[in-house]
Amino acid sequence: MSEGIVFHTLATFAYAALAALMWHPLRQGRIATRTGGALRLCLLGALAAHGVALYQSVLPASGLYLGWALAFSAAIWLGMLIFWLESLVLSINGLLLILLPASALATAMAAIFPVGHLVAHASNELLRLHLLIALMAYGLVTVAALQSILMATLDRYLHKPSEQASHARWFRNALDVMPPLLVQEKLLFRLVWISFFALTLTLITGSMISLNLSGKLFPVDHKTVFTVLSWLTFALLLAGRYMWGWRGRLALRWTLTGFAFVVLAYTGSRFVIDVILARG
Repeated sequence: MSEGIVFHTLATFAYAALAALMWHPLRQGRIATRTGGALRLCLLGALAAHGVALYQSVLPASGLYLGWALAFSAAIWLGMLIFWLESLVLSINGLLLILLPASALATAMAAIFPVGHLVAHASNELLRLHLLIALMAYGLVTVAALQSILMATLDRYLHKPSEQASHARWFRNALDVMPPLLVQEKLLFRLVWISFFALTLTLITGSMISLNLSGKLFPVDHKTVFTVLSWLTFALLLAGRYMWGWRGRLALRWTLTGFAFVVLAYTGSRFVIDVILARG
């Protein structure tokens, strides 16, 4: 566990340093946020340190260890990894202005709140697969939610020119270097599609585990209920996109609603137990 705290701390400093490097030109009134090969390589190094931190924290010698902060850290790591791969083919480097501070926050919380619990039946390979898929789904939905918030901010900025002059210059510069809304919308729905597929696999593997361990196909607990609600939210969003051309603010609201259900399913209860009630 201590090694996980050390590597999470290293990842925090790495993400924070890269975030400062990205934001510094904007705060100086300059628009220069292009990320070259060197910065992309540094980001890969930060992701590597983050990955080692998760491995040391989540997979100790005694089994499988999870907590609300570790789940959030794993979600952000998976999301950042997907972003890094997407950045090789799409010009979306401006999104690092948001993703890097979010990553620094997630790793810092994992270092400060490393408490969690050992997962029962951790030797079950199907359970391990289920948890991996569930964390992947959570990471994708988290990044989609951050993307939605950014798109909502940019949409308001573009459609209210009278308010643009009231914003600080660094804020205007940050929005100016973001990818176009159409590019971001394309990325958002790609994330939603993959998230929906991952949530579907999460429900399937979860039901198989429940059937094997308790004889119940769908146990009535908070995780199952909120995961199903999230799955239904994204299913309706994708159906609305296909049949009625949903986009813009409507799509952003549905995405954030699905994210809220995922947060309640995977981190809400652990935060209450681990932090508020001080039971691990």
